Amino acid sequence: MNVNEFDFDLPERLIAQTPLADRTSSRLLTLNKATGDIGHERFTKLAELLNPGDTLILNDTRVMPARLLGVKADTGAKVELLLLKQLEGDRWETLAKPGKRLRAGVKLNFGDDGEGRPLLEAEIVAEGEQGARVVEFRYEGIFNELLDRLGEMPLPPYIKERLDDRERYQTVYAKHEGSAAAPTAGLHFTKEFLDELARKGVRIGYITLHVGLGTFRPMSVDTVEEHTMHAEYYELSEETAALLREAKAGGGRIVAVGTTSARTLETVAARYAYEELRACSGWTDIFIFPGYAFKLVDALLTNFHLPKSTLVMLVSALAGRSAIMRAYKEAVDREYRFFSFGDAMFIY
Repeated sequence: MNVNEFDFDLPERLIAQTPLADRTSSRLLTLNKATGDIGHERFTKLAELLNPGDTLILNDTRVMPARLLGVKADTGAKVELLLLKQLEGDRWETLAKPGKRLRAGVKLNFGDDGEGRPLLEAEIVAEGEQGARVVEFRYEGIFNELLDRLGEMPLPPYIKERLDDRERYQTVYAKHEGSAAAPTAGLHFTKEFLDELARKGVRIGYITLHVGLGTFRPMSVDTVEEHTMHAEYYELSEETAALLREAKAGGGRIVAVGTTSARTLETVAARYAYEELRACSGWTDIFIFPGYAFKLVDALLTNFHLPKSTLVMLVSALAGRSAIMRAYKEAVDREYRFFSFGDAMFIY
């Protein structure tokens, strides 16, 4: 299957640069995966599209202020690190810019203690492909406090506008810090709207998947089957496992909020039959593309994704490639807002 089959034309003006003032005021494109019917609603219509007994699964990961701007210790040249994954101790997997100049042994400085000394030091200890670097940090104090002080939100490169409020790149239910990007389908929810869904009888559960390198690295192969996903850490609690078992046994739909939730659910479904689902954690590199048969996910709330991305392939696996391409064309024609701060799509 050729990667170009998942390409589409997207005018740059449709890439949302800032979040809407009200999280729930975005538009919602609906796609019936059985009939192919497309509808155009407001996000709050989701309350009518979900039924009592449906189970909504949200990713409660919290984004780290993972973008560090500093200098090379020897030359003062500007550098940038994007923290992706803690390996062990103070060693982290990162994306580094400019990668070609940051070889093993190079030392980096971040921040200033007011007396000419850096608040945070790093040394490149291993090199990978496409800017991937393993770095080891040295510092005094508590690393997370320094990161909160020195780091910036790692907004995707297609967002050029400054984000004044960091919390707008977090879901309102974000809990477990560890992501290098937000699970953006969840950005549409407010606590009040979640309460409204719960009063209706929609059950709400949480999983954790820390978004990592796979979000930032484009596909570099021509055929879909050749691509390898980067592993990301996930956790499923016993409370959510029980919700999933009950949903399947009772005939309710399992609705994943975002592709990260969908990938986590399908990962645990590969480990256990639904009757035996239990608390678990681990690393997943699951790659979902057309031909995949979903085991747990019945419906998906998601944003609109980049052309030729693994995320477009995932939604195409759920609804069919032709239906997704048709829906995306209609979204472009009707000038929906795309990507992280954009509008939503409900596939059911």
